[in-house]
Amino acid sequence: MAEGTTFHRRQVLRWGLSAAAMVASRPAMATTLMIGERRLSFHDTHTGESLTATYWADGVYVPEGLRAINHILRDFRTGDVALIDRKLLDLLHTLAGKLDTRAPYQVISGYRSPKTNALLASASGGVAKKSLHMQGMAIDIRLADTRLADLHQAAIDLRQGGVGFYPAADFIHVDVGRSRTW
Repeated sequence: MAEGTTFHRRQVLRWGLSAAAMVASRPAMATTLMIGERRLSFHDTHTGESLTATYWADGVYVPEGLRAINHILRDFRTGDVALIDRKLLDLLHTLAGKLDTRAPYQVISGYRSPKTNALLASASGGVAKKSLHMQGMAIDIRLADTRLADLHQAAIDLRQGGVGFYPAADFIHVDVGRSRTW
């Protein structure tokens, strides 16, 4: 019986030490994840403007970078600027990392004002009347160094929102709404 008790105590001791090691390592892991930069590059296909901006550094979002991104992703038809959802920026950063690309995202459509969206919806059945573009939660893109089909598949693999494929128009749509594909 003493032998069984000793085994039990050793087992409990091992579990305790393992748990303590995990707890002790969490701050280190969290710190590692919080150090560094997240940077995105864009080229607006309508205005010709380009931007590379750091939007997150050492655990916090960078206001100047966010403002610059909001501006380049504005509604090019009206000039209206809106807040771009940070989850969308993180999705784009993750997607670029997955594809191992440093090419700028070629932007076909970022933010859309309600006026622009209504205009596009009336001209085409393919534009949602309540598009996530109007909330800064969607973007239509392509990458010069990546086949469109590969960009599309990589976005689907992330499972972080909606992904649409428009090969005839040479772009994909990504958003941070519910997960779906078309």
